[in-house]
Amino acid sequence: MGVTSHPEYIVKRSGVQVVFDQERITHAIYKAQLSQKLEDRSLAERLSDIVVQRLSEAYSNGDYPTVENIQDMVVRTLDAEGHKNVATAYREYRTEHARQREEKDEQIVVNDTIPYKTLWQVFTWNVAHECDSIERLNEQVRDGRIGGLIQEAEANYHAEIDRMADRVLKRRNDLRIIIIAGPSSSGKTTTTIKMSERLAEKGIEVVALNLDNYFHNLETHPQDAFGDYDFERPEALDLALINQHLADLLKGKEIQTPIYDFKTGLRQEKTVPFSLKPNQVLLLDSLHGLYKPMTSSVPNDFKFKIYIEALCQIRDARGEFVRWADLRMLRRMVRDSWHRHYQPDQTVGHWHYVRRSEMKYIVPFIGQADHIINGSLPYELIVHKKYLFPHMESIIAAYDDTPARLDAYIRAKRVHDLLEPVEPIRDEEAIPRNSLMREYIGGSVYKY
Repeated sequence: MGVTSHPEYIVKRSGVQVVFDQERITHAIYKAQLSQKLEDRSLAERLSDIVVQRLSEAYSNGDYPTVENIQDMVVRTLDAEGHKNVATAYREYRTEHARQREEKDEQIVVNDTIPYKTLWQVFTWNVAHECDSIERLNEQVRDGRIGGLIQEAEANYHAEIDRMADRVLKRRNDLRIIIIAGPSSSGKTTTTIKMSERLAEKGIEVVALNLDNYFHNLETHPQDAFGDYDFERPEALDLALINQHLADLLKGKEIQTPIYDFKTGLRQEKTVPFSLKPNQVLLLDSLHGLYKPMTSSVPNDFKFKIYIEALCQIRDARGEFVRWADLRMLRRMVRDSWHRHYQPDQTVGHWHYVRRSEMKYIVPFIGQADHIINGSLPYELIVHKKYLFPHMESIIAAYDDTPARLDAYIRAKRVHDLLEPVEPIRDEEAIPRNSLMREYIGGSVYKY
């Protein structure tokens, strides 16, 4: 069986279009019949024909139905044709599959520290939105369509924040601390702020404890031969004081939080009183949030652990995927230059400390997370082209004649070659003021 006229494609939940297959509708109806002790395959086929005919009429203007649209049409058709028991069974079947799908989506699958399932979701979104390569991204800039991509990318990121908040809400009765961890410039700070906003809308008061204020004085950190400090290790933070303060907060005590001045590299003498009310949830934004000694004083059942990474799934001019670490270095080069008085060439030269710490203290713990979120934005290379490419030649030259800094030269040359074919953004105002991108380029509604 099967009607001649039917939609050419359907839209899956991921946004990808696939070829319409009536047999899947027939099979679902037949399974609902079997649950009602009704073994009539021909009836399932006739009902399927009616569903498809109605879909063809409803989507005759060239639009394609989503999976949910088709399921809704099946239920209405079963009810209209007098098969209410089968319709009820189909609804239950649909609800159960939605529950199983949600549980499956919430599972963290990590192999060799790579969240492959999350990567596939990011990649399929990029393919569907024509931004899975630099060339396709350039086409949107040249055609004037980049504003639409920016809007869609921002909406997708905020939808992920909503999904993450919903998972936190399920734990609201026993949850005391939310941890957002991940490597440098992955988007932790903005994501932390937005998470707080979403939970506040749901009646959960979130209070952030800024662990950046717990750095030891910079002068106590070891220096290399070039005078650079290694402040990327978790031990660069006062872990003992952090754990003592966390334990005190969960006991209802008031603590005195330090204040760290990044410009001077010193803790100030002044401290700030801080306490946690019984109805409040503490939020920690830290590179090393999943490093066990960071929060060893807190029972695991009290924590919801989030891992964020810039999971860029865009191919460069050679057809290779952009390195996540390179994307994050570009972000940090921009941010450090205006926020921490650290020039872009210094960021490149310091990056080996960042990567060494990440590979030892951050990346190995991704499997401990309760939720993984993508902190990359598919359009951001065009922004980095504008801000950083003019500096890349001089950065390469600065390290070219220094054999001991070959690593810095290689990184600088690689990101130069990455950005060279990229079309720069023409209208920066298209980036919303509440965008994660504003954490790096400035102009945000948030205070960093």
